[in-house]
Amino acid sequence: MGDKDIISKDILKRMAVDMARVLLHLQVDSAEIIDTERERIEDRRADLVAKMRGVDGEFILHIEIQNANETVMTARMLRYRADILHSGHQQDIRQFVIYIGQPRLTMPDGIRQTGLDYRFGIIDMHTVDCQALLAQDSPDALVLAILCDFKQRPARDVVHFIIHRLQQLTANNEARFREYMRMLEILSTNRDLDQTIKEEEKMLSQVKHSQLPSYQLGWEDGEIEGKIEGNIEGQVGLLTRQLTRRFGPLTPAVQARLTQATPEQLGLWADNILDATTLDDVFRLN
Repeated sequence: MGDKDIISKDILKRMAVDMARVLLHLQVDSAEIIDTERERIEDRRADLVAKMRGVDGEFILHIEIQNANETVMTARMLRYRADILHSGHQQDIRQFVIYIGQPRLTMPDGIRQTGLDYRFGIIDMHTVDCQALLAQDSPDALVLAILCDFKQRPARDVVHFIIHRLQQLTANNEARFREYMRMLEILSTNRDLDQTIKEEEKMLSQVKHSQLPSYQLGWEDGEIEGKIEGNIEGQVGLLTRQLTRRFGPLTPAVQARLTQATPEQLGLWADNILDATTLDDVFRLN
């Protein structure tokens, strides 16, 4: 098993409550991760097994994260259920496969044979509207949104919104922000968005650099001013492309408004693109 798969599973364990609430529509308040590793010849450790608590009472939630369609997945899920029961847990067991692979989902959701009618839930992340996760005030949910259906929203707009919202939710904790960015980078490879993530990170780092005291106090004179101008021009250029793609050619008045804006205004307008239905919506609250 590759490092990427191991890291991704660890990431998704942190998202247990958000996945249960938003993706599975379970009314839970807390989760306690259960170690199900057993001493067998083969590795049979489940991706996520947690004791969930909420208004529905207490139950065991088992989730497997799948990158590919596997014909043996139904037998594996049944085996995992037997392992959980064998561990002595008496609570109701709810099992789900969350499919994040790129090919179309083709896996069955159970086994139906004489004397056996076994089923589990399958969530295809391609069909989950990302808005449900983007609306959460949770960094974990925002990171998970990178795997969902963007509908008609341009991918770059969604990525931009996720990154800037992560920055807001992590406040001034740079270490925490970088941790979530690392999570986002890993999951984005499942949607071929890793390059878009890197480009947005580069733009964000340029904005942060322009806000350093050395810029604000005018240190390094012309060199600093040149970098500031270059950064703003880059933001204007990116926002112009996004607006043109969504709403068509821009009028001279709109173009002038963009070139005269501050970095803070440009960032806010870029965030507004995600939900805007008209060009006026982009410039709201300004």
